[in-house]
Amino acid sequence: MKLDDYYQSGRTGLSFELFPPKTPAGEAALIKHVGALMEFHPDVITCTYGAGGSTQDKTLEVVRQVKQKFGVPVASHLTCVGSTKQQLRDYLDAASQQRVDYIVALRGDPPHGEKEFRPMPDGLSHANELVALIRSEYPHFGLAVGGYPEMHQEAPSPEIDLENLKRKVDAGADIVITQLFYNNEDFFSFRDRCDKIGLAVPLIPGILPATSYSQIQRLASLCGTNLPPRFVQALVDCEDDAERQFKIGVDYAIAQVNELVQQQVAGLHFYVLNKSQATSAVLAALERSETKR
Repeated sequence: MKLDDYYQSGRTGLSFELFPPKTPAGEAALIKHVGALMEFHPDVITCTYGAGGSTQDKTLEVVRQVKQKFGVPVASHLTCVGSTKQQLRDYLDAASQQRVDYIVALRGDPPHGEKEFRPMPDGLSHANELVALIRSEYPHFGLAVGGYPEMHQEAPSPEIDLENLKRKVDAGADIVITQLFYNNEDFFSFRDRCDKIGLAVPLIPGILPATSYSQIQRLASLCGTNLPPRFVQALVDCEDDAERQFKIGVDYAIAQVNELVQQQVAGLHFYVLNKSQATSAVLAALERSETKR
């Protein structure tokens, strides 16, 4: 099935994003949590890998296990960081052998300790180049790329950031998955701007239910996302009550997702952080809301 088929008019596509666990116990827990999430019938499950490709083999093992055990289509992330073009081809060959269905093609962040991205000799500098390589040499892969409702942190302006996204789509991307955000107006504005420049592929909002004050602080520093002051203050006010923070974060995500669905987004992509509880709570509430209509 083509990747964009999951996001056609009349249905809301659903995907979950994982990362490779570091320990055997983490691997066992991951499979348990994915099993719980399967209750919501995801269309695709994606998996990232560590900085500079440090966990690429584990990524392929995760998606292999998920596809084998649950029968769901899977996608591997792939970045330009630390790889020559031949190394990218080698990974794509391995992904093909593991029957990976789709690729999330990204430039990738600079390695830890470096401020600027530097391509490898005979490597690629931009995600659109990676998309073009895959579309030309590995056309059987469906392709997702990243988009930034609040602008990529390295972009000089929103206009240039949008031009970069258009290059990725023009190179052959099937869908755009956005960076996480907490103000829906940022996404709606981004969607409008994408429409104005003729981006005709599904635009999928990325959602991460933030369930603690420490977590949301990390997100702000890593992603530069704009955090609603009332939401942050609510978490601060009960910083010593983990259960209460969890409920506040889930309730916020429920309201956020309900509004997105009401505004007919093409799909939802949850950054689940290898756990099921928060995302399951959000989706269960969404199903109850849909039933009442």
